[in-house]
Amino acid sequence: MELSLEAYRLIVKYVGNRSDISTLCRVSRAFQRTAERALYNTIYANSPADAMTLCSLLGKQPRLAIIVEALTVFISDEDRSGDNERTVLPDDFWPTLARALQRTMSLRFLNLHLDYIGDTSTAWILDGTTFRLRTFHCDLQWDAHLISFLNHQPDIIDLYIVDYSVPDNTSSILPSQPSPLDHNALPNLSTLECTFTEAACALVPNRPVARLKTCFSRTRLKEKREEMRHLFAQLSLSTRPLHSLDIADSSYSESFSMELLDSLIQLQNKVQVLRYLGTLVLPIGGRERLQFYGLLRRLSLLECIELDVTEWEPTPPIPAGVRALASELRLYCPSVQRVIFVNDFERTVVSVVQGICALDCETNTENVWREI
Repeated sequence: MELSLEAYRLIVKYVGNRSDISTLCRVSRAFQRTAERALYNTIYANSPADAMTLCSLLGKQPRLAIIVEALTVFISDEDRSGDNERTVLPDDFWPTLARALQRTMSLRFLNLHLDYIGDTSTAWILDGTTFRLRTFHCDLQWDAHLISFLNHQPDIIDLYIVDYSVPDNTSSILPSQPSPLDHNALPNLSTLECTFTEAACALVPNRPVARLKTCFSRTRLKEKREEMRHLFAQLSLSTRPLHSLDIADSSYSESFSMELLDSLIQLQNKVQVLRYLGTLVLPIGGRERLQFYGLLRRLSLLECIELDVTEWEPTPPIPAGVRALASELRLYCPSVQRVIFVNDFERTVVSVVQGICALDCETNTENVWREI
């Protein structure tokens, strides 16, 4: 007896694990169609062996490849036991991945996490693809292949770029040099994460970037100030106001954080709806902290802020100390509903629950800037 399509979908939905869904594929053709969609709609390969197996299958089975909407490939030199061991990829790894990508015409979310000591100049695997992404996490080297791919991806709204090469404007483009990204490329880009500010300065202007995460690349104060001025000048050219801004630094300092906050406020209309800001050093001295709050309160819609307290002696105790600091901040900035305290590499979240500051162990601090 044939069931309705909705009935098949409900049955597959309530099957607990992927092995049981795979078994359903062999029950009947109707179950096969529905179960295969559940199996192959989202694919995660966390090792080269898994990636080879899955990509080989997709390359040979177009009817399965067309189902895939989200694909994540993770390659790391660190195995699950925590031991560092260099990853050696099979000779046909990249060609196999390239064939799979050419078949996955419905792909919308592509994540290539390459945390290994190996060749990442393999953006040629994107040549000849026909999918139109919405989200793209890319650890590939910035080159002509990657630029050409991005030039033909009008639907991307969320982009992560680990590598970026500043084009040489002093000479003509040689055949070996990548041409610049088209001025009209990535027209819908709204969320950008990039390792250094050079990429942000190139990608933000004339695009609707509202959420940005990046990092200062300079360490000397004079050079960092110039980098900040250039970054903020480019941010002012975004076609949308900023909602989230997360700028990391190799060496946080109280004085530079005050300069950054003051310069940010000068952007005026671009930061009127800012809801997330990080990472700033919370001043230790009472007078300086009041000045800091005075600047911060001008961001009247701010909901979450990340504050570095690494230099505090003694370190604010958890939970009493961080709760007290969060409550103090909210006296001047009542719109803030969440404070993330950073001490070296440890993060502690304090959230407002029914008007009371409480320790929050549920928040994923890596994604707050994207979600707020």
